[in-house]
Amino acid sequence: MHTTSLDGSIGAAHALALAVAAGVGGLTGLAMLIAPFMVTQLLLGGDIPSAAGELARLGGAALLSLAIAAWPNAGGNAQSSRSLPGLLTYNLLTVGVLLFLGIRGVWVGTLLWPAVLLHAFLTVLLVRIWASQMAEEQ
Repeated sequence: MHTTSLDGSIGAAHALALAVAAGVGGLTGLAMLIAPFMVTQLLLGGDIPSAAGELARLGGAALLSLAIAAWPNAGGNAQSSRSLPGLLTYNLLTVGVLLFLGIRGVWVGTLLWPAVLLHAFLTVLLVRIWASQMAEEQ
């Protein structure tokens, strides 16, 4: 098993991948809290009604909360490996939703395809970590 002083439950590379995934989610959540209309314009290329903007803020708060909960600890507990399912689920669903929007071609903003690629990359990375952890448990 890979252990380091960064996190006794997972390797340094795994902790870094979880930190990057949590960081991307946290920054997106913060941006949605502060400027939901700008995030929507950049991702989807369209405007949303003010009520939807408030829902986007709520989603941003939830996303920021997930990122905080998933941030790898510097201690030696298993918190980081427990955060993996949440981050994997978020990134996988985000790829699906953004791909659906992009393929339909109705809601395509400047950052839609880069966001799809980023979340797809993070999903693959997190699946590899999950598979590695499953192999170590056997």
